[in-house]
Amino acid sequence: MSEPLTSRQRLLLVLLTFDAFLLGLLELFFLPLRLDGIVLPKLGDAPLPVTVVLAVLTTPLLVRTTAKVVRPSFSVIPLLVWVLVVLGMGATGPGGDLVLIQDWRALLLIGGGALPGALALGGGLGRPAKGVGGG
Repeated sequence: MSEPLTSRQRLLLVLLTFDAFLLGLLELFFLPLRLDGIVLPKLGDAPLPVTVVLAVLTTPLLVRTTAKVVRPSFSVIPLLVWVLVVLGMGATGPGGDLVLIQDWRALLLIGGGALPGALALGGGLGRPAKGVGGG
């Protein structure tokens, strides 16, 4: 049985989980950005899902950081929170509105955030703990 988390580890886990929550909201709400001249420059009114790039970079970072500073077995928590926020808030947003747009950008966001995060999770859980093994 492993030792309980220290207060510092608990605080870091809460902060990383909160980061996953905020990033999920940010990526979800800014997913519909277009090059229409309102927020971004006007360049043909094309969709520009920049938050997908943010998701691809941040979800594995959160998973790896949690595995490193808290414990590898807790590294699934930020990924689960991110997925629940994107899917939960996307399907039942504020006031019952559908926030997750129903086109290719939604699939790109979910895949772009969940897949790299799951790969980082598998890589972190697959490594033996320090001092274990023949090393």
